[in-house]
Amino acid sequence: MLQIDLRELARGPVDTRADVPGTDPLFEGVNVELSEPVRVAGRLQDAGDGRFYWRGSLTTRMAGQCRRCLAPVPVAVTAHVDALFSRDPDALEDPSSYLLAPDATAIDLRPAVREELCPRCGKDLNAGPCSCPPAVDQRWHGLVALRDKLRD
Repeated sequence: MLQIDLRELARGPVDTRADVPGTDPLFEGVNVELSEPVRVAGRLQDAGDGRFYWRGSLTTRMAGQCRRCLAPVPVAVTAHVDALFSRDPDALEDPSSYLLAPDATAIDLRPAVREELCPRCGKDLNAGPCSCPPAVDQRWHGLVALRDKLRD
């Protein structure tokens, strides 16, 4: 249950639980092989003034390799997520904030779930940056090659 009807919050905080398969389109473009579904658990609460706060966690296992023998090994991944959903665009200074349409009747937690894990190594980005090199936009490849050629 990654979509929550805002009317449910009238009765108080809403607990969320879902198992999202690694083949879900949510993880399209993620370059790690998830060996089990991503378990999402958390709690959404009304923070007042058109703001909603979700605190949750993601747990899964991904396929990794032993650094010594290169045998496949399962790697446990856990990420803690704090996300603010707001109807006020001024509240979006924090990268963990997501804009809601003024007439929104539901909150989709999927963007918050996707953005908390590095798409290449699976590291919890809330704990700090990973050691992956920055992604290169292939559309700039021609200009980068030209720049490198001019330097020589």
